[in-house]
Amino acid sequence: MAFIERPVALSNQDAGSFSWLFSSDVCKHCARAGCLEACPTGAIVRTEFDTVYVQPDICNGCGYCVINCPFGVIDRRQDDGRAWKCTLCYDRLKEDMKPACAKACPTESIHFGEIGELQRMARRRVADLHERGMHEAYLYGDDAQSQPGTEGLNAFFLLVDKPEVYNLPPDPVVPTKRVKETWISFAFAAAGLAAAAVASVVLSKGGR
Repeated sequence: MAFIERPVALSNQDAGSFSWLFSSDVCKHCARAGCLEACPTGAIVRTEFDTVYVQPDICNGCGYCVINCPFGVIDRRQDDGRAWKCTLCYDRLKEDMKPACAKACPTESIHFGEIGELQRMARRRVADLHERGMHEAYLYGDDAQSQPGTEGLNAFFLLVDKPEVYNLPPDPVVPTKRVKETWISFAFAAAGLAAAAVASVVLSKGGR
């Protein structure tokens, strides 16, 4: 599980200056992962660490995972078309080591650990920023309530602006979650067309 906090340098935009907002386009390892649900070959699995992992030797390069990721983090290799993304350093986790990004970050902006502990740490950080006057600071994806479309994320972020500014969707939803709604809408549409067809036949007979 990872909590990722990005360093922010704020400035007065009204005075014509600008702000640096840093983010990382990493896999969020969703509690409900659209890529995993869409994969037809079983190449994408959830590991013992609750992370989402693409097995390159099983991937057939179909690309369904790419279009079913609400965050657009999965890409395809140019040479063979197989999917790839952040693995949260699965090989290091198996050796009881931190992911490389969390270990190497010189500002300790990236933290790794148990999800509950990291959520408490992150909320304390937000409270501290609020006390300092940065009332715009908030957490993105720290629980299922804030990210219901994915049932929560295992990589969440401290932001100080709208998600779109960081190239994050404001309301990410796993596409497969909409399948039931789509079929219900289709059923109602089909019923409406059938009713219209029957009414048309009845009216045509009545006019004879």
